[in-house]
Amino acid sequence: MGEYNRALAVKRRWKAALGYTIAAACLVWVFYDVRARGILDAVRNMQWKWVALAVAFDVGGYLCQGKRWALLLRHCGSITTLRATHAIYAGLFVNEILPLRAGEAVRSWLVAKWLKTSFTTVFSSLLVERFLDAIWLVLTIGLTVWLVPLPRYLVDAEKILTALVLAGATLFLYAVLRAGPEGGEANSAGLRRHLRNLASGIASIGRSRLLYGSFGVSAVMLVFQVLSYWLVMRAYGLELSPWHGAAVYLIVRLGTIIPAAPSNIGTYQFFTVAGLAIFGVDKTLATGFSIVVFLILTAPLWAIGIFAFARAGLSLSAVRAGKFGAQS
Repeated sequence: MGEYNRALAVKRRWKAALGYTIAAACLVWVFYDVRARGILDAVRNMQWKWVALAVAFDVGGYLCQGKRWALLLRHCGSITTLRATHAIYAGLFVNEILPLRAGEAVRSWLVAKWLKTSFTTVFSSLLVERFLDAIWLVLTIGLTVWLVPLPRYLVDAEKILTALVLAGATLFLYAVLRAGPEGGEANSAGLRRHLRNLASGIASIGRSRLLYGSFGVSAVMLVFQVLSYWLVMRAYGLELSPWHGAAVYLIVRLGTIIPAAPSNIGTYQFFTVAGLAIFGVDKTLATGFSIVVFLILTAPLWAIGIFAFARAGLSLSAVRAGKFGAQS
């Protein structure tokens, strides 16, 4: 067992090292041949009234996510929107500190403890969240491609994502229609039992009418996220339409799906600059914006996340060691 844990730790370190290497390479490209004076001039001329509105929409987006999660968790028990949002922010704070999105496990464990249910059952709601997000991403990308001219490779990427979502929908329907009641094989092997609990949790959510409400809230959440990103564009002086802002945001969203360095640092800036380059934005201006939008939309997350993390009684050292589940 000790040998397995050591091998797992080595694997995690290699994954983290790969993430940091990618982040460093992205940042080298982002800052190459950029005029620092041009960035400072753009920051000095920012319109801060748009920044305040952007932060409000950003926080509103996370509240929508909390509302959606509270609906999806109804098969586990009753939890308020604020409590669900509390767990989300605690998890987001961990994602900002540690690589590979360990915060997803943290927020699932927190809610499992509060609702006195299994971690696997709660985690099934996160899989449904990702499924709903993917559906709305595909729909929004399709509409954006129709309204904004985009390179062929992005159109092809949208087609691939559509195919993946259709495959996911097939698996989701299969889980809803075929999964049996949770706990039907109490003596089954550990992995098999966890997979059964996941399938049972997905089936319970899929059979609930609350899924439709969650689907609608997901749309509002995405609108808030796009608006917060575009409003920072307005504040920075980029004269792009909301649909151009949506296009760049979606490029960043797709580019940072795969976990990399904490906070997606490096990849976030890379895909922001690459997205703006499609619409002819000067690289110096785009690089400055990639830093500004990152800081403006990350600072509130850090502030609220630290508070949520501390209120949850979590320990960062325990989370790093993967032992947060042992806490009282």
